[in-house]
Amino acid sequence: MNKLCMSFLLCLTATYVRAQRYDTASIFNTPVSMDTVVVRAARGGWDVREFIKKIQTDTTFYKAFKSIRILPYTAQNDIRIYGSDNDIVASMRSKTVQHVFKTCRSMQTFDRHTTGDFYKKNGDYTYYTAALYDYLFFTRDTVCNNSDVVAGSMEEQGSGSIEKNKYRLKQLIFNPGSKITGVPLIGNKASIFDADEAGKYDFHLSSEEFDGEECYVFNVMPKPEAADDVVFNELTTWFRKSDYSIVARNYSLSYHTLLYDFDVHMKVRTARIGNRLLPTSIDYDGNWHVLAQKRERVKFTCTLSY
Repeated sequence: MNKLCMSFLLCLTATYVRAQRYDTASIFNTPVSMDTVVVRAARGGWDVREFIKKIQTDTTFYKAFKSIRILPYTAQNDIRIYGSDNDIVASMRSKTVQHVFKTCRSMQTFDRHTTGDFYKKNGDYTYYTAALYDYLFFTRDTVCNNSDVVAGSMEEQGSGSIEKNKYRLKQLIFNPGSKITGVPLIGNKASIFDADEAGKYDFHLSSEEFDGEECYVFNVMPKPEAADDVVFNELTTWFRKSDYSIVARNYSLSYHTLLYDFDVHMKVRTARIGNRLLPTSIDYDGNWHVLAQKRERVKFTCTLSY
């Protein structure tokens, strides 16, 4: 179960005024509390039910990440491995530059610096988090026939174990709330919009500015009495009002069993560059352990510029 679980473990504020009302007609039949700005918008003909449906069917976030396969960019990579006393025991910093020619892409690495046992003597990664980061963000050879077409690609799943792990990671990041199969003892707990799980959470919809963008904010938090029986501790998404594209998303997940435990936090930010929505930063802070494996405490930041 080790690597199958690990992929999941890796992935793994708005102010509300007193006057709130509830949308009891949401697509998942769970009340959604709204601040007064959203209430006024709804009275003006804005469809709250349709907005909730957009959240569950959004593909703009996934397309933003697919688009980096067809564009040149520079990434600053910073991975830090922590010991039990929170000291850094290994690390890697580098700059990677992606080049694109027609439908092919290649990557150069500059200023790579490592400390500790980041690599084994044979050159392999000591830590699984670092290996998966490499697989997701680094390109060693020239890769052709790239595309940012989204239709059908969310269902793509390779046959190898790393491909299956990547698929689970993709589902969790780009379709949070969907069922993640292949992880023991979780069951349907990741399916936060399903009837059995939705009642354990409070759903809030508000309006606020984020990095100069007027946004709707959809926030999911566990009810106090269900805090020990859920996977998501927070799921907050900022949607740009002008086109409902995702400006930012925060994830916080944790779960504890006799076989494994994890406590993972992620922040993803995007920006409109030209006519494309593109990711600009990914922050990860994870602490996880699988039975018979060494615990990993890892923080990484990937910052992208175009």
